[in-house]
Amino acid sequence: MSVITAAPPVSRARQLAAATVGNIVEWFDWYVYSMLALYFSAQFFPKTGDPIVPLLSAMAIFAVGFFMRPLGGFLGGIVADRFGRKKALTGTVMLMGVGSLLVAIAPTYDQVGVLSPMILVLARLLQGLSTGGEFAASSTFLVESAPDGRRGFFSSFLYIGATLGNLAAISSVALLVAALPDEAMREWGWRVPFAIGTLGAAAGLFIRRFAEETLVTGEDDPGSGPGAARAPKPSVFEFMRTHPKECALVFAINAAPTLFFYVFTSYLPTYAHITVGFDMKDGLLVALISLSYFAILQPVMGILSDRIGRKPLLLTFGLGFTLLTLPLLNSLQNSFLSLLLVQMAALTLLACYTSITSAVMCELFPARIRAAGIGLPYALGVALVGGTGPYVATWLADAQMIDVFGWYLTILAAITTAVFLRLKESYKTGLPQ
Repeated sequence: MSVITAAPPVSRARQLAAATVGNIVEWFDWYVYSMLALYFSAQFFPKTGDPIVPLLSAMAIFAVGFFMRPLGGFLGGIVADRFGRKKALTGTVMLMGVGSLLVAIAPTYDQVGVLSPMILVLARLLQGLSTGGEFAASSTFLVESAPDGRRGFFSSFLYIGATLGNLAAISSVALLVAALPDEAMREWGWRVPFAIGTLGAAAGLFIRRFAEETLVTGEDDPGSGPGAARAPKPSVFEFMRTHPKECALVFAINAAPTLFFYVFTSYLPTYAHITVGFDMKDGLLVALISLSYFAILQPVMGILSDRIGRKPLLLTFGLGFTLLTLPLLNSLQNSFLSLLLVQMAALTLLACYTSITSAVMCELFPARIRAAGIGLPYALGVALVGGTGPYVATWLADAQMIDVFGWYLTILAAITTAVFLRLKESYKTGLPQ
């Protein structure tokens, strides 16, 4: 029987461009929704006299996207393993583009009534599916595209794309807010970034057309004659049946770290505002500086992992946050420099995880079930733990127990460190076939 394997592609630069540009588009479209909800929420819901009601409704629809990510990870992984990484990547960027287009052209509540928020819900459902599937397909595609000894470096491009997408979203919204009066932003200006996201998705789709498929089956072997045995496509739940331990590891090594990602890349200014009265107007500049630094760190850490291994970096992340989370949060002051230094210190530790997580996960599974083995467990970790940080912190603040949040993060970091200690080092071995 022929074996399904991952084969190196022809052009490494083309592979990196296909994955990275698509990721930038994915995360640009994902982030602009939350940044612009304040401006468009009143357009999609009936007027109540209380501006907070439509905003809460818009953010509830934003949360729907998170709940769709496990399904997207499951479906995206299955498609990538059964039909190829390239088809999955094409599908995810198309879904994100359609979702953005729907928001960009959606009629208002005054024009079509309840159909308006229904269109918004549909758009977020599509984008949630897209984001969940993108991670699984991109992770496998990038790592399988890497030459021997450079999987950590190629892995780092996943979060390079995600961070650049976040930066592009912040920058575009900031420029629009600065250029347009508030009334224009609320009437039509908020549509512009979604239109840009649609065009970006079209560009990403074009670039991905020229990528090389990294999943090779017996059917792709030119030496296989008509009577040659073909490797069967993996069954839907084969990844769970044959590799339950590895699936559990994917969940465990990502659940808490993705929580740290959301806390220290986006929620920290709000936390500083709650605890020390930080002026949120300075938060945008802090984010631009710190996220740019974070993007630069990704390939540096990826290359380092190819030299010294994955576990030293993962343990630096785990032990670092176990020991330093409380000191970092307690050192926050109501100043620009204080927030910037705390965020950059935290992002330095975080980069030890984000730069190599794709490589670590791909090194757990054989090619035939690799994307599915990553997709669903990872997305479940994000949905159940990773995305809860802001909600937990806000709830604790409302209960006058915000200091407990630092201990919550510390305990999760310690548990994650214990998981990392049990991982086998894999940077010198080939990908399982």
